Amino acid sequence: MSRTSPIGAFDSGVGGLSILSEIRRLLPVEDLIYVADSAHCPYGVKPIEDIRQRSLEVTDFLIGLGAKLIVVACNSACVAGLDQVRAKYRQIPIVGVEPAIKPAHNVTRNGKVGVLATNLTLNGERFSILVEKYATGVEVYTQPAPGLVEIVEAGAIETPETEKLLRKYLQPLLEKGIDTLVLGCTHYPFLRPVAQKICGPQVVILDTGLAVAKQTARILKLAELETNRTSAGTEMFYTTGEPNAVRSVISKLWGNSQVQVRKANV
Repeated sequence: MSRTSPIGAFDSGVGGLSILSEIRRLLPVEDLIYVADSAHCPYGVKPIEDIRQRSLEVTDFLIGLGAKLIVVACNSACVAGLDQVRAKYRQIPIVGVEPAIKPAHNVTRNGKVGVLATNLTLNGERFSILVEKYATGVEVYTQPAPGLVEIVEAGAIETPETEKLLRKYLQPLLEKGIDTLVLGCTHYPFLRPVAQKICGPQVVILDTGLAVAKQTARILKLAELETNRTSAGTEMFYTTGEPNAVRSVISKLWGNSQVQVRKANV
């Protein structure tokens, strides 16, 4: 592991690209490796032990590729296994993600915040602690959203069916009068344009992509692991699923039709 080693990141599928894109914008000269664990997607409906095991196995794969820092770019994986990943791989910095409750507390004007996430995230202890710690004086309304991850995995972002399902989940939150919406799953930022259309301009929509990118940069600096190269960084994409199918979706979400996706046997 050296300064020129890559940053590794993973998610149950392509959702973590919402985090990776912010890392790329903030750290343009760092090399990036991303694993979409598509063969086991979505994580949010699986037993915690299974998600924890996948998180450990994929982290091991990324370390095997020489990653100098790992971003667990999946809320469900963080709920299920972030502590275990950090405990096992003490020699390498591990960055997790969490719903943007603290920023929402600072942004809301009327004290009503909605959170869209998986059941696993909403029912987890980490989420309860976040709300207790940062949402004092704020009403937090939660809404599980089954099916949205699968929509993003299929690349079906702006379709009538997507808008219909998203409206079904957002309507109860809008009826509560929320003025701030937290996207509590890394897949959901890709649905932001549709969500904003449904919510209207008066609702502020938050995700954690930029915050995670800033934390990644901060930890690299503290650990003296920032690359010392000046040329543009590269990206390598892997999937445990079918590479050609995943490549078509990653190409769309990453905005580059030339991306290559390799098979990850993990």
